[in-house]
Amino acid sequence: MTFSLKDMTRKELSKLKKDVEKALKTSEQRERRDALKAAERAVAEFGFSLDEISAGAKVKAPKKSKKGKMGRPRKKAAAKYRNPANPEQTWSGRGRKPLWIHAALESGADITDLEI
Repeated sequence: MTFSLKDMTRKELSKLKKDVEKALKTSEQRERRDALKAAERAVAEFGFSLDEISAGAKVKAPKKSKKGKMGRPRKKAAAKYRNPANPEQTWSGRGRKPLWIHAALESGADITDLEI
């Protein structure tokens, strides 16, 4: 089956697109069914059902790591400043200044007063 997309009308191209999308959906469903059957056969070899195996399984999403310029994960920077009003609030000096830093500076404090 050879045909030229250049020679087809917009209506013919739209129909072809719908047919391809339908074929892709059908193909995906068939592959999912085949994968499920293969998984069921694999666990049956060990004497289990797929429900028994997956009942206690927890699915974790992969962690997204922040990458530096060289593609390696960046390490979290150590805190350099601490909020005197709430010692749990710290800032490394990188990125935006937290609101408590702005408030302290506006009230007359020096940034060195907040250093750890």
